Amino acid sequence: MNVWQQDWISRWALYSPDRIAIFEEESGKSISYAQLNYKSNGIADYLKNQLQVHKGDRIAVIAEFSIEYICLFGAAQKLGFILVPINYRLAQAEVSDILHDSSPKMIFADDKYDHLIDIHFHESKYNYCQIDSITGTGTTEIKPVSEDDPIFIIYTSGTTGKAKGVKYTHKMLFWNSINTALSLKLNTESRTVNVMPPFHTGGWNVLLTPFLHHGGFVCLCSKFTPERVLAAITNWKCNIFMGVPTMLAMLANENAFDDADISCLDYIIVGGESMPIPLIERYAAKGVAIRQGYGMTEVGPNLTSLHQDDAIRKKGSIGRPNFYVEHRVINENGLDAIANETGELWLRGPMVTPGYWQNESGTKDAFSEDGIWFRTGDMVIEDEDKYLYIVDRLKNMYISGGENVYPAEVEKVLRQIPSVSECAVVGVKDEKWGEVGRAFIVTAEDQVIAESDVRTFCISKLAKFKIPKYFVFMESLPKTDSGKIDRKSLKFL
Repeated sequence: MNVWQQDWISRWALYSPDRIAIFEEESGKSISYAQLNYKSNGIADYLKNQLQVHKGDRIAVIAEFSIEYICLFGAAQKLGFILVPINYRLAQAEVSDILHDSSPKMIFADDKYDHLIDIHFHESKYNYCQIDSITGTGTTEIKPVSEDDPIFIIYTSGTTGKAKGVKYTHKMLFWNSINTALSLKLNTESRTVNVMPPFHTGGWNVLLTPFLHHGGFVCLCSKFTPERVLAAITNWKCNIFMGVPTMLAMLANENAFDDADISCLDYIIVGGESMPIPLIERYAAKGVAIRQGYGMTEVGPNLTSLHQDDAIRKKGSIGRPNFYVEHRVINENGLDAIANETGELWLRGPMVTPGYWQNESGTKDAFSEDGIWFRTGDMVIEDEDKYLYIVDRLKNMYISGGENVYPAEVEKVLRQIPSVSECAVVGVKDEKWGEVGRAFIVTAEDQVIAESDVRTFCISKLAKFKIPKYFVFMESLPKTDSGKIDRKSLKFL
């Protein structure tokens, strides 16, 4: 891989040294591209010379987005180590599974997340504040990487109930940025507010890394607070913003929304789930268009885009594939589906992951038999105009407040309760979160368990957003003719 494809920040330090790259909304701190490059070089040298970090080593991070985190990313581009962003909303047991799987050489953790680190990993733990104290240096030796070398391992819950580490490579990073820029108005004048967390591919790769690649400006908000985000958009005259529908609904419900001048926005990018038409119309009334899209950790994530002019005409669509994305829709017979026929969405292109970290079987299952096409597990239809629509999720995943929740993962925890004989979890509609979990539980014969005890057990094992909102106790679960749990009928109970 050419160094100019690998080390973006040093280029912008040369071309636009005084341009502000990152601003922290909470602290008010900012850093220019020259300063960002200087700091990233210093971190790379310190990690290499003082802590013996080398290309391919993993560094886990348990922290919210900050300037220091972006500098660490810059160092990863230069030195070739792999960042493992860890979800600080997880339970300790879940974090331990990820640490065991990724085997990081070190862990940078904010003090407030120390409780997530099992004692077995304490020797690898470094204080996150230490990054800020590392002095800069003008230059550092760039360690060339292969385009298929990972820069991230991003963990995503799977249908087996165990998180899988997606290898997110330098090639994926580059081509996702190119696809994003071709789809959106993205250049050195682009400005955005980032409210997505660092443990999601959306936090890094929907807008943040494409903006760094193109020399844009990013205002970091470590937490989504509607009032502050709305103020940041207007204060910085941002032209692009990305959020999930839940966030956009909360912004629209802010008292200051009606009077706020957000005409600076060319459009808002929506991901995670479809945005309700009334909410689209609410923003349209303020002159702001909505662009809906589709993405996933293993591919992209910026894969499709529905042009804002089609938001109403093609309502419910995820749009068309972005420029360097090839796709197929495969029907139940293994053939390419015709227009308006349901099939699984398959994808191919330079933005596809080479596979899962230390998981050959999971990698093999994710691709077509010839290993060429990534099977998304999402059922879609493609209309006569080549617009795609999500029909169903083969993996039974549901999205709660923008977070992916996999029933198998929750069910695995519920089955650990001795008195639980059978269980099934489905996503149901919720006005605030879009979808929440409803757990159906069958207890063992002559066994009784209180809902409060089930909820308490879940709290000890699962992140808050994964815990079902509803628990329903049943004598038996409905089954299909083949004996499988009939999840479709549970949706209507």
